[in-house]
Parts: sequence; C-alpha cells; structure tokens
Amino acid sequence: MDPHIAADLSALDTAVLHSRLSELGSYLDLDGIQQRVAELDERMSAPDFWDDQNAARALMAEVNPLKHRMEAFSALKSRLEDIDATIELAQEADDDDLGREAVEEFAKWQKSLADFELLTLLNGPQDQASCYVTIHAGAGGTEACDWASMLMRMYIRWCERRGFSVTYLESTDGDDAGIRSVTLKVDGEYAYGYLKNERGIHRLVRISPFDSAGKRHTSFASLDATPEVSDSISIEILDKDLKVDTYRSGGKGGQNVNKVETAVRITHIPSGVIVACQNERSQLRNKEEAMNMLRAKLYQIEEDKKQAEADRQYSEKGDIGWGNQIRSYVFQPYQMVKDLRTGVESGNIQDVMDGNLDPFIEAMLRGHKRER
Repeated sequence: MDPHIAADLSALDTAVLHSRLSELGSYLDLDGIQQRVAELDERMSAPDFWDDQNAARALMAEVNPLKHRMEAFSALKSRLEDIDATIELAQEADDDDLGREAVEEFAKWQKSLADFELLTLLNGPQDQASCYVTIHAGAGGTEACDWASMLMRMYIRWCERRGFSVTYLESTDGDDAGIRSVTLKVDGEYAYGYLKNERGIHRLVRISPFDSAGKRHTSFASLDATPEVSDSISIEILDKDLKVDTYRSGGKGGQNVNKVETAVRITHIPSGVIVACQNERSQLRNKEEAMNMLRAKLYQIEEDKKQAEADRQYSEKGDIGWGNQIRSYVFQPYQMVKDLRTGVESGNIQDVMDGNLDPFIEAMLRGHKRER
C-alpha cells in the first residue's frame, strides 16, 4: 500500500467518533423519541384521525421532525460501521483504492456529524415551525429601500439553497427604487430555528448608485422573524383591540388586483403591531393570513418579554440606524461581511449576497461570541 495512504488510514480514529455519536444519542434521548413516535403513530392510524384536520396537521408537524432525527442518527451509525469495515478490509487486502475510499468517507462522515449536531441545537419550542420574515428599510432614503430589496433577494436565495418555499404576503415599494417593506412566509422544516437569530439591523456601506457625486453611503434595514404559531397555542386577541383596514392590492396581474379592496391591514391597538397581507385573491383569505401573522408576532413579543430582551430583540420596535446593527456588509472601500455578535466574517461578499449565510447562522446557533 502507498505509504501516504497507509499513514492516513492509521490516523483515522473511529473510536472517538463512536464515542461522540453515543454521547449525542444520550443527549437526544433517542429512547424517549422512539417511544413518543410510537405513540403518535398509533394515534395517526386511528380511523377518525383526519376528522379534525387542524389537530391532524399539528400532530404530523410534531412527528415528522422526530422521525427525521431518528432516521438521521441511524444513518450516521450505519455509515460509521461501514467505514470501520472499509478501513479493516483496506488494511488486510493492502488495497490503495479501498484506503482512499475510507479516507474520503471518513471526512464526509465528520461533515455529516457536524450538520446533525447543528440540527440538535434547534430544540426551541417553535424552532421546527415555518416562519414569517419582515424586512423594513431604515435610515438612508432611496439607498435604504434598495438595500432592503437586496436583503430580500439574499434571504430568498438562502431559502432556495435550503429547499424552503417562499410566499410573498405583502410589500410596499420605495418611492424611486427598492422596497420600503416586505413580508414573506418561509415554509420548511426548522425555518424559524435557522432564521430566528437573523433578527436585527443589517448595515450596508457602499458607493451609492443613486449619488451622482459617487460618495460612499451607509444604509440600514431591519429584519424580523416570527414563527408560524400552532393552533394548539392559545393567543387571546379581542375584536375591540383590532383596527381592520382594507385597500387595493398592489403589484402586477390578477383579476382583482388594483380593482377591488382585497388587501387587508390589521393594527393591534394595545401593542401597536401592524400586519398586512395582499397576496390572496379574496379579502377573507388575506384577513386569515394577516391574523395568523398577528398571532405569531404577539407570541414572539411574549417570548421576548419572558427573556427580558424585547427592546433589543424585537427589531420592529427599535431604531433602524446606528448602534443597533447585528451585521455589517461593506462593499467599498474594501469588501467584507462581518457579524458583530459572533465575529464571523467573509471577504466574498458576492457569495454572501447570493445566499451563503450558513457560516453566520451556524455560529449563532453554536453560541459563538465575538472576542472583544
């Protein structure tokens, strides 16, 4: 066998990986998960399971992530056993090809383990839920509106990479370019878990294409993420606390667009929260979706209050300007994206704007802190 391959094989310590996998299984309480899945499967097999569709969907939303974790863990365990067998066979047969295969599979398995460990960190009560994302332009005028549209594109690209679906719920165009605000619904497993730490102020520094003098401008936009709240969670909303306005939808196409008042805006008077939806063809469906968003935002506010971080975390309540940003995107005089909470940075700004946000999201989930 090639000496380099033989040395690489000798350096593969699968015993450590077996230990890490075992510790991870204990942390996840796989026995408890298996018992819970069995209970849910029994309920799903009942003849009247689909009589209450809301309850059925809630149960499916609970059981699918549990099964996914069990299957992912079993696949990791099986792959590691295969790697053990390949290493042993390569050494016994003195086979270079098998040796290379073992080394490659070992590296791939380590990456898969890191991905699975990250998934285990998404253990919040609403982490597995779909997510409402709202982006607002802040200080900076037309430049800020353009920055808000760039952020929207960036997060849509990230969703596409993840296989998440995105639905436009409401948007307001800027006076000259970009958007003043937009609300998107992101559907996908653990959408909120991944996006919850993206809440905050995002700062852009660049030479503005809207400045004939070619000066450098600083602009801000805020992002807010709230989970789609399950019907099993009770959020009391009184009719007397709501102000409901209807207006004509903006945008292109559609039989009713710009002709009848199908768009709905709801103001929750006690909290000041405003939600709107205009993507559906009927006023009733827009109102239903707007109420879902309102429930999600009120739930998020209560969660923030429990953590005593409402003023800092709930981005729509804070100033969208200096001193509050979580991440800076510098296009000129140099190129750098830097997260001000974790210290993670990237010099490939185009890659980030094309949706490669995973290093920033992963660092927050793993609890990394910026060195000061």
